[in-house]
Amino acid sequence: MEFKWQVKTAGLSAKRFLARQGVSHRMFTQINHSNGKILVNGKVVAPATKLAVNAELTLIMPAEPADPNVPVSHEPLTVIFEDENFLVVAKPAGLTVVPGPSNRTDTLVNRVKGHLVDSQETNLVPHVITRLDWDTSGLVLLAKHRLANSWMNQALADHTLVKRYLALVGGQLPDDHGIIDAPLRRADEGFNQIVAEDGKPAKTEYWVRQRFSGYTLVEVLLHTGRTHQIRAHFQSIGHPLLGDALYGGDQQEMTRQALHAFQLGYDDPMTHVHQQFALPLPEDMQRLIK
Repeated sequence: MEFKWQVKTAGLSAKRFLARQGVSHRMFTQINHSNGKILVNGKVVAPATKLAVNAELTLIMPAEPADPNVPVSHEPLTVIFEDENFLVVAKPAGLTVVPGPSNRTDTLVNRVKGHLVDSQETNLVPHVITRLDWDTSGLVLLAKHRLANSWMNQALADHTLVKRYLALVGGQLPDDHGIIDAPLRRADEGFNQIVAEDGKPAKTEYWVRQRFSGYTLVEVLLHTGRTHQIRAHFQSIGHPLLGDALYGGDQQEMTRQALHAFQLGYDDPMTHVHQQFALPLPEDMQRLIK
């Protein structure tokens, strides 16, 4: 793949300039070992070459071949958006995102790989940016190559990649808006997360969308990205998600945790255009709010 930039500042080396574009030292090593190239005004140059203002720098990245240990799946995949760098897909509840011991052949990553193969892409390693739990539905962002993965990991660190969720929590929340600011760590026994003083900082903000007789629809924004953060935080204030067996949620109305990643937004690192996507609630959650 080729990526082009116009240099705005004089005196930077090509390597330093590219580092500012998200090309890590590790990525430079991969480029050097697999016939990648740096060009300035169409001529191949060394990474230490100093750049002049208005020079055109081109980075040629080697393709990422398929991992033979990740099988291709041709099961259905709902693509919301796709360009040369990113892929936004709709994940249904009950589908694992990445291969693991319990499922190595038909996860979201296997399906995306099948999509890339069918599209005759040269980069065949999907990089998951926004992972969701097995039983959570909603939007998932994937990078189609190493550089796009680096861009979005930086966006996550800078909080410029924004994800919003809709959840149905047990009972009626008294306040229309709230922030749960409580550290989380894994429980001493089991797979659940608990609020604990020795945990990692975790902050969840929410807005009440609608109240029902036995539960509340809330919009949720994560300010940190801890494992099971939404699920553990709402349990900690006495309002576990409906259907969430691990965190004590009522399972009479839902058979999985009532959590849906409904909105995703980021600034495109090449065009600087803001991209925004939304996905309606799935049928099982819609049924309850109707």
